[in-house]
Amino acid sequence: MNKSLIATCLSIVFVFVLFLDKPIGINTVHAEKPNPSHAKWGKIAMKKTAEKYPSAKIYDYLQHVKREQRGNYSIETFKLWLDENNNKFEVIVNISFDTKSEKITNVRLQKGSNS
Repeated sequence: MNKSLIATCLSIVFVFVLFLDKPIGINTVHAEKPNPSHAKWGKIAMKKTAEKYPSAKIYDYLQHVKREQRGNYSIETFKLWLDENNNKFEVIVNISFDTKSEKITNVRLQKGSNS
């Protein structure tokens, strides 16, 4: 008798735990992380790098280095690591653009050191 009573109690607790874990009538909304302001420019940096080094693989998109404001223009700087025939090197990408219109005026890629 004790075993059946314990089994019944455990079954009831199990059912309640299932309902408590997922409350009825409450909708959960998961907020998406907003894209950083430089995400758009990062995609352009990767695209321009792939165009300049078509046989290289971008294996590490390390970082957004900085954003500089110079009058009406801004410069976004990124650092990417590439591998071309087992030769690893960094590329610094500077994207200059009109701050208001976001029209790109210049994209400069500078090949850096090997690792």
